This record gives sequence, structure tokens and C-alpha cells, in this order.
Amino acid sequence: MTTDRKPLDIKICGLKTDVALEAALAGGASHVGFIFFPKSPRNVEPEEAGRLREAARGRAHAVAVTVDADNALLDRIVAVMAPDLLQLHGSEMPARATEIKARYGLPIVKAFSVRTASDLAAIEPYRGIVDRFLFDAKPPKGSELPGGNGVSFDWSLLSAVPRGTDYFLSGGLNAANIGEALRVAAPPAIDISSGVESAPGVKDPVLIEAFFRAVKDSAKHRAA
Repeated sequence: MTTDRKPLDIKICGLKTDVALEAALAGGASHVGFIFFPKSPRNVEPEEAGRLREAARGRAHAVAVTVDADNALLDRIVAVMAPDLLQLHGSEMPARATEIKARYGLPIVKAFSVRTASDLAAIEPYRGIVDRFLFDAKPPKGSELPGGNGVSFDWSLLSAVPRGTDYFLSGGLNAANIGEALRVAAPPAIDISSGVESAPGVKDPVLIEAFFRAVKDSAKHRAA
């Protein structure tokens, strides 16, 4: 059976070390993410992210992940790291997303928390403003992190997303469940962080390799 689906984009997010970055690139990551949010165990300074992104230049798109960041922080990130994309993972409204895109001239990924089908309606005001959506699970009660909590949502809900919508599927993905996630949701892109960690904020090259292997195995099964 032939298909015109484009290759699956894979983003490894929350990178902080050369070893983890190289494992992501060696596995075939299309995007590598760096998080700028002090409450996160994956938080990194712009200078360090800038150093790491140089190793990814020409090999993967570098994504700066922020949470309701002000212009001062975004100015610093863009100047020092020079990301290829900006990911807004907070409560940024359409007007703010418009302002950020105009200020920096970079593609924007906007994250949304999903628990029920009604949560997906939140993307509509952002159409034509942001370049890609990201669907993550709603944080567990008490969590201070908007993402990277290692929890998933009902992937079948994404069947209601209009055809042609460009998005990352995120939230609780790992080598054990990625095959099922791809089968149920058939997303154009996936994003993983805690699912390839041995401890919060500690990326494990072995787990990264296992994740990419599971993705490839799933693709073979779907093509069979």
C-alpha cells in the first residue's frame, strides 16, 4: 500500500547535555527542544542552549520552549540561542502569539492541554497565527509544570481535529506506548521529554535509542 504521508517529525525536548543531544540527533530527531522555565528540572540557560544548538545546526530544528515569557527573556533567548522555532507552552493568548511572531519573525508552536474533546476547540482562535499546534495532557493536580509530567490523554480524541491540522502529539509518550499512540492518533509529529529520562530532567541515551527503535518498528508494522 502506498501513502503520501510525509515522514514523521520527532522532537526530543528538554535537552541539557551533549550526550543526550547527540543521542537525539543520531536517532533521527527532526527537532530538539530547550526549555526556559525555572520551575522545570529541564530548565537551561540561553547561553548553554546556544552552545548545544550549534551541534544541531543543519541536523535538526532547534526549538526554544517558554512559558508566558516576557519580551526581555525572549529577546535574550533569540539573541543568544538563535532558535529556529519558538514554542509557547503557557497561557499565551492569540494577541500575544501574534505579537511574538511579529517581533521575532520565527515560526510559532502553541501548546494546548487536553483532557476532553472540548479542549481541542481552544486552537481555533490561533489558526492563521501560529504555525503548529502541540497537544499535551492536562497537568496532574498540584503540578507546577505545564508539560513534561509523564501523563497522557485519550489519543482517540484527536480524530476530531480537522484534517490537515499540523501538530505535535505530546504527553506521556515512551517506547512502550508509542506504537499504540501512532496507530490511534496517526499524528504528523511527536514530542517526548520525560519518557526518555532516567530521572526528572536526566535524559538517558539508552532510552532515547529505544524510543527511536520503537518508532521505526511501529512504522514497519503499519507498512506491512
